[in-house]
Amino acid sequence: MSKIRILMLGGTTEASALAKALATQPRYDALLSLAGRTEKPAPQSLPTRVGGFGGAEGLARFLRDGKFDLLIDATHPFAARISQNAAQATTITGLPAFCLRRAPWQAEAGDNWRHATSVQDAIAQIGSAPRRVFLAIGRQEAHRADAASQHHYLIRSVDPVDPQPQLPHAHYLLDRGPFDVEREAELLREHRIDVVITKNSGGSATYAKIAAARALGIEVIMIGRAEAPAIPTVATVDEALAMINHLLPPG
Repeated sequence: MSKIRILMLGGTTEASALAKALATQPRYDALLSLAGRTEKPAPQSLPTRVGGFGGAEGLARFLRDGKFDLLIDATHPFAARISQNAAQATTITGLPAFCLRRAPWQAEAGDNWRHATSVQDAIAQIGSAPRRVFLAIGRQEAHRADAASQHHYLIRSVDPVDPQPQLPHAHYLLDRGPFDVEREAELLREHRIDVVITKNSGGSATYAKIAAARALGIEVIMIGRAEAPAIPTVATVDEALAMINHLLPPG
């Protein structure tokens, strides 16, 4: 019986977990594609390629040339461009596809959230008076803080921020989740943080900062997700495996 060829666009904890599950099942011949934005990605259970495709047309060509049967978009919830390209590529090729997208965080009792539509909007919402800001949005848009250089920033990312923002008061921290609440609370106290800026990524790996901010009564400016492409979406690895069987039944 011929194997099912799957291309998975990854880069998330869920993508790695699904890759591990697919690697154990001989029915699948899967390839994991990473954008290459992380300098030292974690080891993966599947064969891996790194880099872009050249837009939706390039991705469609890659799918056709590789004789793939299914496309899974398991990229970061804020990787809007690649998700749009993935949706367009499946329209071009006619291949079945779905998203593995973890659910966003929801505010709980005790949370002090303000909502923003973008990093620029979140920076503007800090206000004009100098504050102490934990900027936990990754490295790619940290330069947006240049628009409000009067604040003191703690900027955390997996890889070094390059180029660094032109900020007179900034401390850079390299670290990779998962994080725990006690450690995050200690970090917030140490740097006397009074506002946290983060993207609503969802998941458990980086949620500890939200719980720590709640415990300490610290404001959170939560950046919402862009509208997702109109293709089927699941939230867990088990649901993803069930979706594969639904789209491409055994036999």
